[in-house]
Amino acid sequence: MDLLNQFLYGIYPYIAAALFLFGSLARFEREQYSWKTDSSQLLYRGNLRLGNILFHVGILGLFFGHLVGLLTPVAVWDALGVSHGFKQGVAMAAGGVMGTMCLAGLLILLHRRLTNPRVSAVTRTGDKVLLVWLLVTLLLGLSTIGVSAGHMDGHMMVQLMTWAQHIVTLRGDAAGYVADAPILFRAHLFMGITLFAIFPFTRLVHVWSGFGSVTYLGRAWQLVRGR
Repeated sequence: MDLLNQFLYGIYPYIAAALFLFGSLARFEREQYSWKTDSSQLLYRGNLRLGNILFHVGILGLFFGHLVGLLTPVAVWDALGVSHGFKQGVAMAAGGVMGTMCLAGLLILLHRRLTNPRVSAVTRTGDKVLLVWLLVTLLLGLSTIGVSAGHMDGHMMVQLMTWAQHIVTLRGDAAGYVADAPILFRAHLFMGITLFAIFPFTRLVHVWSGFGSVTYLGRAWQLVRGR
């Protein structure tokens, strides 16, 4: 079990990161025509806007919430006078709201994609696997809120923060910080890490374009002149 824990939470994150970065570069280089969301709006509009808004707002909130919450050093929170228990409470509340929004949007989109004949006809196996993987990851994440409510001292949250920060700073002892974590937390971590591994092989690659579009804010106006 020690070896499995070391692989899943000490080595596998780097494998997933390599697949995420180099896989995205390879797909952009070799399959640029597949670099898209594969939107099905023209086939069926019903519930698409509501599902899209809920899903995207929720998942972006979760992404940046995890990013800030896990990678901000504990010393920074201590210096600001933010107790571990208070930070955990905020993380549970924000994660619950964003997670519920994301889950509602995902269920709408999943129902639409699987029940509408026209949309279902152009839905690939990879799309179904991705949607189900996201659904399970979300459900596991929301389930950890109930577990966290049983220990509001913030100890487990600090362990998860330390794990993430040791992974980012390439320290070999990272896996040890989640060895004793409840199975729900470890399952959620594994599912989340694997999302990065499968990212380049799914429609999720369009996220890169979404972040890249921010650069348009600093571009000069495009001049269009008539003949």
